[in-house]
Amino acid sequence: MDKKFYLTTAIDYVNAKPHLGHAYEKICSDVIARWHRLRGDDVFFLTGTDENAQKNEQAAKKANKDTKSFVDENTEIFKQLCQALNISNDYFIRTTEERHFKTSRAIIQKVFDKGDIYKGHYEGYYCNGCEAFLTEKDLAHGKCPEHGTKPEWLKEENYFFRMSKYQKEIEKLLSVKGFILPDYRRIEMLNRIKEEGLKDISVSRVNLNWGIPVPFDEKHKIYVWFDALINYISALDYPNGGKFRKYWPADVHVIGKGINWFHTVIWPSMLLSAGIPLPKSVFVHGYVNFRGQKMSKSLGSVVDPMELVQKYGPDPIRYFLIRDIPFGGDGDFSEAALKARINGELLSDLGNLVSRVLTLAEKCGKIEGTPELGKRLDFGRIDGFMLNYELHNGLNEIWNFIRSVNKYINDKEPWKLQGKELENVVYNLVESLRVIAILIEPFIPVTAGKINKQLGVSPGGVSDLRFGRFTGKISRGEHLFKRV
Repeated sequence: MDKKFYLTTAIDYVNAKPHLGHAYEKICSDVIARWHRLRGDDVFFLTGTDENAQKNEQAAKKANKDTKSFVDENTEIFKQLCQALNISNDYFIRTTEERHFKTSRAIIQKVFDKGDIYKGHYEGYYCNGCEAFLTEKDLAHGKCPEHGTKPEWLKEENYFFRMSKYQKEIEKLLSVKGFILPDYRRIEMLNRIKEEGLKDISVSRVNLNWGIPVPFDEKHKIYVWFDALINYISALDYPNGGKFRKYWPADVHVIGKGINWFHTVIWPSMLLSAGIPLPKSVFVHGYVNFRGQKMSKSLGSVVDPMELVQKYGPDPIRYFLIRDIPFGGDGDFSEAALKARINGELLSDLGNLVSRVLTLAEKCGKIEGTPELGKRLDFGRIDGFMLNYELHNGLNEIWNFIRSVNKYINDKEPWKLQGKELENVVYNLVESLRVIAILIEPFIPVTAGKINKQLGVSPGGVSDLRFGRFTGKISRGEHLFKRV
């Protein structure tokens, strides 16, 4: 393991319970992290919660709870979601942690000492849902397009960051293909900069009770977006921690399209000012819609992922979201579509294949033969899709192999064979299952584990994808999936 791979999700507000959109980002990021581990990379995968937001304090007041207690309770639910979905994050950052507190203050002090922060007055629209200032151009019929609420007009003393100073460098950064993926998201940001220019932005709010105090003026709290973005380095113990030296810069920040500007313009500007290397790339995914509408806690259009996991198990949810939504675009969730994927591809294609093969293997004496089915697997094509973050296409290629194995059974009709001919067919089928378990592990890890157990083999990696001598011991268990 000599190649490092640092992957992050956005951190989630904890003003309400998580919805399926939160689950989607974590699942996609987990698939990427697990795939890189299969390839032998040294992966560090970060997720977490954004706890210093003013709207967390407002939500706590509505619930008649102390803000810290409220935040602690809801953060625990986000952690439970990660566990329920088998998210393999290496760390879960909370922005109320002491080290994040210290790092945020150190960074804003560094930027201030450089002369890139000054005091001024802000007057304009502020959306509590976005925790962001909006221009009239940002509004749709006088409302925030993300939350459907009318922003309030604010006039207050703020500290400002001289982001305008970094316009040329940001334009140069965004002119290079690959920094923002998919590429049309890069073009959107580049066009916005060219049309509007980079303006100085507020980095503090005055007289708030909740948040991280500005070190050079304790009356002010650090603007939540400024502190939230810093989690990507505070989790690595910036500046002197071994993890920071080892894993930074991030190989990819995985984020939703609503926060593209913050991650691809504001965050690089902050890093340039602080003299910290820039992340290598930012992948911008779409939204999981419900009945054609973006899932949103504030809009009330949410699907509870914990309820879905309890009803169907984690793997069907993971499979459906990757298979149904092209990574980078929007997609729609419906329980009917989920059931169709379970009963069709998971049960009929994979579950029945495993059951048929293990039944044959139990009846067969020796499991040895000449590799035939391995030629049908195009790992290079699958790997290319995965490294290009085309998760849905990678999964589709794996499923093409699964279907070709099913076709092999139908073509060979092993129930009519005996002796060496039967042994050869069973060998190819059993080795195919072992290889399939390796390939599907990033997507549906529980199912991969069950297949390995039934084959009596250890989990494998990319180096184990070649057909070889089968050394397992067949122990047929329950069916992988039940009809819904």
